[in-house]
Amino acid sequence: MNRRLAAVLLAVLSVFTFIPMASAQSTPTLSNIRTGQQAGFSRVVLDLSALPAEHRSSEVASVSHCASGDPITVAGGDVREILHVTLIGAAAHDDNGNPTYLGSRNFATPGLSHVRGVALTCDFEATLGVAVGYSNTYSWHRVFTLTNPSRVVIDIGL
Repeated sequence: MNRRLAAVLLAVLSVFTFIPMASAQSTPTLSNIRTGQQAGFSRVVLDLSALPAEHRSSEVASVSHCASGDPITVAGGDVREILHVTLIGAAAHDDNGNPTYLGSRNFATPGLSHVRGVALTCDFEATLGVAVGYSNTYSWHRVFTLTNPSRVVIDIGL
């Protein structure tokens, strides 16, 4: 009887040993925004702790803060078009409200030929909004994700 009890206890303990722990952070968080010039296009990279559930993008004439509705002027001047990227299931703060992204929330990108500026437009209820301003109305854009590490990439070019 003692051997059976010991075997059952050992089996139960081994099951609990292999159950993965839940993540301490439930929503993927933004840690950095990087920019760079590539041959023929400008790139904006959003570094995240994990990928968002979904991302959407649309060309818009203007943007506003998602919670207050206050208009946001994307830095950089000569912004004629804005690509607004919304990350569903992402934030720029942790579950306790502490910011995970400590950089500027609206900045010019003088080293880029196609992108004029980047602005955060939303960090509310697991929705993160990023506006990428550019001057050429004929520019193309693409938005995609990469892993290891997790990031959302935004390219603007001609």
